[in-house]
Amino acid sequence: MSEGTAPASRYALSFTSGALLMREAVIVAPMYLREHDWSKVRAVIEQDNLLQARTVASGRRLAREVTQRLAVLTDGAIELLVDATATERGHLLWAAACRRYDLIGEFAEEVVRERFLLLTSTLTYEDYDSFVRSKALWHTELAEVKDSTRRRLRSNVFRMLKEAGLLSDRGHLLQAVLSRRVASALCTRSPSDLRFFPTNDHATGSAER
Repeated sequence: MSEGTAPASRYALSFTSGALLMREAVIVAPMYLREHDWSKVRAVIEQDNLLQARTVASGRRLAREVTQRLAVLTDGAIELLVDATATERGHLLWAAACRRYDLIGEFAEEVVRERFLLLTSTLTYEDYDSFVRSKALWHTELAEVKDSTRRRLRSNVFRMLKEAGLLSDRGHLLQAVLSRRVASALCTRSPSDLRFFPTNDHATGSAER
């Protein structure tokens, strides 16, 4: 880093469990649309253990995680999430994870999408590790992470990709075919959240609404 260059902002690295949190999102999204207050929603979730966590600590952690991810979506996207198909929900929650966590978003844009565009059909743990090593040059927090935590973070990113339908069990990248309404919801941001998906032209599917 050159003299006078501001240090890079630290990556948030709390995505150690839960993958896309699809089940949890279905429970939490309607609550937010009634209350429009994330702090109130989170308090109710924790108090009533609505996410059926095994311990108080895990319930608190899960409530924080799902509310923070959904909070990066627009109200329109959250409304869509409630009425979404499983495929649409996976796409919306992948975009939410990418928005919430810069490390995931940059991996999606700089590695996942780039490999797809270069017609490199597979994605491996080594691709992720190489990406993290390159980022560690500017983000010392990545070098400070324990090996066990680093493995959990990596595993969870790949679980998210699979749950979003973007990666096969054998590690092959799968083109994202977004429904028109999901593509429209994700285009409202600048830059567009469509950059997080492996696709050539951001084509939308006709089978879904």
